[in-house]
Amino acid sequence: MSKTTNIRQEETAPEGGATTHFGFKTVAEGEKAKLVHDVFEHVASRYDLMNDLMSGGLHRAWKQALIDWLNPPRGDRVFNHIDVAGGTGDIAFRILDRAGLNTHVTVCDINPHMLGVGQARAEAQAHGPRVEFVCGDAERLPFPDRSFDAYTIAFGIRNVTHIEQALADAYRVLKPGGRFLCLEFSQVAVPGLDAIYDAYSFSAIPQMGKWVTGDGEPYQYLVESIRRFPPQARFKAMIEAAGFARVQYRNVTGGVAAMHSGWRL
Repeated sequence: MSKTTNIRQEETAPEGGATTHFGFKTVAEGEKAKLVHDVFEHVASRYDLMNDLMSGGLHRAWKQALIDWLNPPRGDRVFNHIDVAGGTGDIAFRILDRAGLNTHVTVCDINPHMLGVGQARAEAQAHGPRVEFVCGDAERLPFPDRSFDAYTIAFGIRNVTHIEQALADAYRVLKPGGRFLCLEFSQVAVPGLDAIYDAYSFSAIPQMGKWVTGDGEPYQYLVESIRRFPPQARFKAMIEAAGFARVQYRNVTGGVAAMHSGWRL
């Protein structure tokens, strides 16, 4: 993807020890989880509002496309689903609205502030015992092996410190025959759209975040983190390396986002 002149230069790595990226900054591995936590603590109460503003509402269509591809069971089948990094409940509630009454969704998120927003929404929407909220790390999920029939993660996997470990743990907690689905910002595949998207992302989104939340820095990070995420084919290979079979992806809105699917055999 082409990059506009307002993309920041990557900052120098800390001296000594393993490092990773936090947007365009290079930080010690042990620091990233806290930095990401601080971002989402700051934006939790207006996270879904900002998604609407940043995407012009398109994130709703993308999430609906994810649920359509998942196609949760509508009958009497018992179906245990985990939605990771989905603290506000947006994906979970969409699944429950579509699925049969024997579907149960566990929302697992590392950030208690995001979970608090989701729990309040669940109570307001009277979802009752069909959904529960658990604080946990995507790289070390607090659930036994082979616990779930399906696993979703939407706009969350790019924020983990070790993507490979998160994929490995997704494989671990799925039952044989279980489905993995990921929705994430990706690499624009339409010529000309990439430059427009870059200009919008780096100019408008942080300013929009500043107007809505009073601070544009969390949204500067979120834009930068999108550019650091592996493109579609490379991420597909990472999912396959974690052990998943029949891996494929679908672009949405010209590759602004992409959905990846895989199966644990």
